[in-house]
Amino acid sequence: MPNNKMIIFCAPSGSGKTTIAKKMMELFPILFPSISATSRPPRTNEIDGIDYHFVSIEEFKKKINQGEFIEWEEVYENIFYGTLNSEISRLQDLGKIPLFDIDVKGAVSLKKIYGNLALVIFIKVPLDLLRERLISRNTETKEDFEKRINRVKEEMKFEGFADKVVVNINLQEAINECQKIISDFLKI
Repeated sequence: MPNNKMIIFCAPSGSGKTTIAKKMMELFPILFPSISATSRPPRTNEIDGIDYHFVSIEEFKKKINQGEFIEWEEVYENIFYGTLNSEISRLQDLGKIPLFDIDVKGAVSLKKIYGNLALVIFIKVPLDLLRERLISRNTETKEDFEKRINRVKEEMKFEGFADKVVVNINLQEAINECQKIISDFLKI
């Protein structure tokens, strides 16, 4: 059974979870990002091994069959995301507390495995504001955008699963709230 704590941020796309997670790593140097694996191609400025471990669909499926993931999800058809067992081991060997910025289903999987050692923080944003944020990214086709919005509606249903829910309308207020929650959890 794992014996180290971990912090898990989950939320729909555009919620600000990545921005908040990065700020938490600045505020708590013991936190270190767990780098997820994905079968999707890198976006502009994303770097393999820093933003994600980018692997082919075939390689991802091979790793699933070999039991190399502690959790994984097919988020969209042939677009997989997951956490490698080796990634958690690497961070624990460094004496760091893993910080996850992952899909809600991945958060559920990790919470089931790690129980009270895992703190799940769900970042919530009103749907109309979330829509505006996603549109302003301008990274998807209209069809992909609609798929993402439908997924957002499904992901919002996971709010009740989280240990803590932080509403992100004002980024600094959300950061302050997350800082207190993590400080209390880590007893820092």
